[in-house]
Amino acid sequence: MSTNSRLEADSLAHAESMDRIYGVQRHFYDATRAYYLLGRDRMLDQLDLAPGETALEIGCGTGRNLIGAARRYPQAKFFGFDISSEMLRSAERSTAGANNITLALGDATQFNATTMFGQAQFDRLYFSYTLSMIPDWQAALTQAFAAVKPGGALHVVDFGDCAHLPGWFKRGLYSWLAQFHVTPRLALEDALKHLGRAEIARPYRSYALIAKVVKT
Repeated sequence: MSTNSRLEADSLAHAESMDRIYGVQRHFYDATRAYYLLGRDRMLDQLDLAPGETALEIGCGTGRNLIGAARRYPQAKFFGFDISSEMLRSAERSTAGANNITLALGDATQFNATTMFGQAQFDRLYFSYTLSMIPDWQAALTQAFAAVKPGGALHVVDFGDCAHLPGWFKRGLYSWLAQFHVTPRLALEDALKHLGRAEIARPYRSYALIAKVVKT
């Protein structure tokens, strides 16, 4: 099997896995995730978009974050894609009528923003609790940073290392997350620092990691 064929097979397998998980869960996803996907609104507050600037969410899910960002920055333009067609159905429904939000189906590890959205780079790109679900998260991170305009920034919020929480809590959390194919990326902080100048916060006793990497 060629490299391209293998990548396509991996992408299809991941898409099918996400559709199986979220085909039903998408209907109550936002109501339940509010209790443990901590720091999402804090990350959105840090996007700091000026009128006319653009932002791309990689793994937009139900569209919850896109809606929140569009309310904060009504004169900016927002784009989002997800590998799950089931999740995208919810996103399309929730963002219907928003004239500054554009959606597409795509894979974070091999997306072509020009094909999907008509532009190659954006002022802000962000991941919200998605890198912990992407098997080849390093490839997704590298490709995302390449799509940031010079002077723009990549933002990430995801699970942290829980360093300042009891060991039993961390073990229980990680075991429970694994049931949903979620794996906290303990090497994420180092990977972000490798990209460039990274500002990193570890709120909630390192339950979450919130980061911003400016592209020079």
